[in-house]
Amino acid sequence: MENNKRNLTSDQQKDILGILKVRFEENMNRHKGLEWNKVEAKLEMNAEKLWSLYEMERSGGEPDCVGYDENKDEYIFYDCSAESPMGRRSICYDREALESRKNPENSALGMAEDMGIEILSENEYRFLQELGEFDRKTSSWVKTPDKIRKLGGAFFCDRRYDTIFVYHNGAESYYSSRGFRGSLRV
Repeated sequence: MENNKRNLTSDQQKDILGILKVRFEENMNRHKGLEWNKVEAKLEMNAEKLWSLYEMERSGGEPDCVGYDENKDEYIFYDCSAESPMGRRSICYDREALESRKNPENSALGMAEDMGIEILSENEYRFLQELGEFDRKTSSWVKTPDKIRKLGGAFFCDRRYDTIFVYHNGAESYYSSRGFRGSLRV
Protein backbone atom coordinates (compact mmCIF):
# COMPACT_ATOMS: atom_id res chain seq x y z
CA MET A 1 0.00 0.00 0.00
CA GLU A 2 1.33 3.44 -0.85
CA ASN A 3 2.23 5.76 2.00
CA ASN A 4 0.02 8.57 0.67
CA LYS A 5 -2.98 6.32 1.24
CA ARG A 6 -2.00 5.98 4.89
CA ASN A 7 -3.01 9.50 5.81
CA LEU A 8 -6.08 10.44 7.81
CA THR A 9 -8.08 13.61 7.41
CA SER A 10 -8.06 15.93 10.41
CA ASP A 11 -11.61 14.79 11.22
CA GLN A 12 -10.55 11.13 11.12
CA GLN A 13 -7.56 11.90 13.36
CA LYS A 14 -9.82 13.68 15.82
CA ASP A 15 -12.33 10.80 15.73
CA ILE A 16 -9.79 8.04 16.36
CA LEU A 17 -8.04 9.99 19.11
CA GLY A 18 -11.41 10.57 20.79
CA ILE A 19 -12.33 6.89 20.58
CA LEU A 20 -8.93 5.81 21.91
CA LYS A 21 -9.12 8.31 24.78
CA VAL A 22 -12.55 7.09 25.91
CA ARG A 23 -11.44 3.44 25.68
CA PHE A 24 -8.22 4.25 27.57
CA GLU A 25 -10.14 5.95 30.38
CA GLU A 26 -12.77 3.19 30.59
CA ASN A 27 -10.19 0.38 30.79
CA MET A 28 -7.47 1.62 33.15
CA ASN A 29 -6.77 -1.99 34.25
CA ARG A 30 -5.13 -2.57 30.85
CA HIS A 31 -2.49 0.13 31.30
CA LYS A 32 -1.90 0.88 34.96
CA GLY A 33 0.46 3.78 35.54
CA LEU A 34 0.17 5.19 32.03
CA GLU A 35 -1.17 8.67 31.28
CA TRP A 36 -3.36 9.43 28.28
CA ASN A 37 -1.75 12.80 27.53
CA LYS A 38 1.65 11.10 26.98
CA VAL A 39 0.11 8.40 24.79
CA GLU A 40 -1.80 11.01 22.79
CA ALA A 41 1.32 13.13 22.25
CA LYS A 42 3.18 10.10 20.90
CA LEU A 43 0.25 9.25 18.59
CA GLU A 44 0.06 12.80 17.26
CA MET A 45 3.74 12.57 16.25
CA ASN A 46 3.18 9.30 14.34
CA ALA A 47 0.56 9.84 11.65
CA GLU A 48 1.12 6.48 9.95
CA LYS A 49 0.74 4.60 13.25
CA LEU A 50 -2.43 6.57 13.94
CA TRP A 51 -3.68 5.42 10.53
CA SER A 52 -2.96 1.80 11.53
CA LEU A 53 -4.96 2.26 14.74
CA TYR A 54 -7.77 3.74 12.67
CA GLU A 55 -7.71 0.60 10.49
CA MET A 56 -7.71 -1.61 13.59
CA GLU A 57 -10.77 0.27 14.84
CA ARG A 58 -12.51 0.30 11.46
CA SER A 59 -12.21 -3.48 11.19
CA GLY A 60 -13.68 -4.04 14.66
CA GLY A 61 -10.54 -4.52 16.74
CA GLU A 62 -11.21 -1.89 19.42
CA PRO A 63 -7.49 -1.20 19.94
CA ASP A 64 -6.30 -0.10 23.35
CA CYS A 65 -2.95 0.64 24.94
CA VAL A 66 -1.84 -2.42 26.92
CA GLY A 67 1.66 -1.41 27.93
CA TYR A 68 4.77 0.68 27.54
CA ASP A 69 8.24 -0.55 26.56
CA GLU A 70 10.66 1.74 28.42
CA ASN A 71 13.71 0.43 26.56
CA LYS A 72 12.24 1.34 23.17
CA ASP A 73 10.08 4.27 24.35
CA GLU A 74 7.05 2.67 22.68
CA TYR A 75 3.42 2.32 23.69
CA ILE A 76 1.93 -1.07 22.85
CA PHE A 77 -1.58 -1.43 21.46
CA TYR A 78 -3.54 -4.68 21.02
CA ASP A 79 -6.96 -5.39 19.60
CA CYS A 80 -9.18 -5.63 22.67
CA SER A 81 -12.58 -6.45 21.15
CA ALA A 82 -14.42 -9.12 23.14
CA GLU A 83 -14.40 -11.43 20.11
CA SER A 84 -12.03 -11.71 17.16
CA PRO A 85 -12.52 -8.52 15.09
CA MET A 86 -15.60 -8.87 12.88
CA GLY A 87 -13.97 -7.22 9.87
CA ARG A 88 -11.08 -9.69 9.93
CA ARG A 89 -12.84 -13.06 10.02
CA SER A 90 -13.29 -15.83 7.44
CA ILE A 91 -9.67 -15.57 6.38
CA CYS A 92 -6.91 -18.12 6.02
CA TYR A 93 -3.48 -17.73 7.62
CA ASP A 94 -1.15 -16.32 4.93
CA ARG A 95 -0.68 -15.59 1.21
CA GLU A 96 0.59 -19.07 0.38
CA ALA A 97 -2.57 -20.56 1.91
CA LEU A 98 -4.70 -17.97 0.14
CA GLU A 99 -3.24 -18.87 -3.25
CA SER A 100 -4.19 -22.52 -2.73
CA ARG A 101 -7.91 -21.66 -2.36
CA LYS A 102 -10.65 -20.04 -4.40
CA ASN A 103 -11.93 -18.53 -1.18
CA PRO A 104 -11.40 -16.66 1.15
CA GLU A 105 -10.58 -13.23 -0.17
CA ASN A 106 -7.72 -12.44 2.20
CA SER A 107 -5.33 -13.82 4.81
CA ALA A 108 -4.47 -12.85 8.37
CA LEU A 109 -0.84 -12.02 7.61
CA GLY A 110 -1.79 -10.16 4.43
CA MET A 111 -4.38 -8.03 6.18
CA ALA A 112 -2.00 -7.29 9.06
CA GLU A 113 0.69 -6.16 6.62
CA ASP A 114 -1.80 -3.96 4.75
CA MET A 115 -2.82 -2.37 8.05
CA GLY A 116 0.77 -1.82 9.21
CA ILE A 117 0.35 -4.05 12.27
CA GLU A 118 1.66 -7.40 13.52
CA ILE A 119 -0.43 -10.47 14.26
CA LEU A 120 -0.27 -11.46 17.93
CA SER A 121 2.12 -14.20 18.99
CA GLU A 122 0.95 -16.93 21.34
CA ASN A 123 2.70 -15.16 24.25
CA GLU A 124 1.07 -11.84 23.38
CA TYR A 125 -2.30 -13.58 23.11
CA ARG A 126 -1.81 -15.09 26.58
CA PHE A 127 -0.87 -11.65 27.94
CA LEU A 128 -4.03 -10.17 26.43
CA GLN A 129 -6.06 -12.82 28.22
CA GLU A 130 -4.63 -11.61 31.54
CA LEU A 131 -6.37 -8.27 30.87
CA GLY A 132 -9.84 -9.74 30.35
CA GLU A 133 -11.74 -12.57 28.74
CA PHE A 134 -11.42 -12.53 24.97
CA ASP A 135 -12.50 -14.94 22.20
CA ARG A 136 -15.06 -16.84 24.25
CA LYS A 137 -17.09 -17.51 21.07
CA THR A 138 -14.50 -16.92 18.34
CA SER A 139 -10.86 -17.81 17.72
CA SER A 140 -7.85 -15.89 16.44
CA TRP A 141 -4.90 -16.89 14.27
CA VAL A 142 -1.55 -16.31 16.03
CA LYS A 143 2.02 -16.22 14.69
CA THR A 144 3.03 -19.73 13.74
CA PRO A 145 6.58 -21.09 13.96
CA ASP A 146 8.21 -21.50 10.53
CA LYS A 147 8.70 -25.24 11.10
CA ILE A 148 4.94 -25.76 11.54
CA ARG A 149 4.04 -23.44 8.67
CA LYS A 150 6.42 -25.21 6.26
CA LEU A 151 4.51 -28.42 6.98
CA GLY A 152 1.21 -26.71 6.06
CA GLY A 153 -0.10 -25.90 9.52
CA ALA A 154 -0.92 -22.76 11.46
CA PHE A 155 -1.88 -21.99 15.07
CA PHE A 156 -4.94 -20.29 16.47
CA CYS A 157 -6.14 -19.63 20.00
CA ASP A 158 -9.33 -19.07 21.94
CA ARG A 159 -10.63 -19.04 25.49
CA ARG A 160 -12.97 -21.80 26.64
CA TYR A 161 -13.71 -23.16 30.09
CA ASP A 162 -11.68 -20.31 31.60
CA THR A 163 -8.60 -21.68 29.82
CA ILE A 164 -6.58 -20.43 26.85
CA PHE A 165 -6.25 -23.12 24.19
CA VAL A 166 -3.76 -23.26 21.33
CA TYR A 167 -4.81 -25.37 18.37
CA HIS A 168 -3.53 -26.20 14.92
CA ASN A 169 -5.26 -26.30 11.58
CA GLY A 170 -4.29 -26.28 7.94
CA ALA A 171 -3.17 -22.75 7.11
CA GLU A 172 -5.63 -22.66 4.22
CA SER A 173 -8.63 -23.24 6.48
CA TYR A 174 -11.01 -20.42 7.23
CA TYR A 175 -14.09 -20.16 9.39
CA SER A 176 -16.66 -17.44 9.97
CA SER A 177 -15.69 -17.32 13.64
CA ARG A 178 -11.90 -17.16 13.15
CA GLY A 179 -10.00 -13.96 12.55
CA PHE A 180 -6.86 -12.42 13.99
CA ARG A 181 -5.82 -9.87 16.58
CA GLY A 182 -3.08 -7.38 15.94
CA SER A 183 -0.51 -5.36 17.82
CA LEU A 184 1.10 -2.02 17.12
CA ARG A 185 4.00 -0.23 18.75
CA VAL A 186 4.01 3.56 18.74
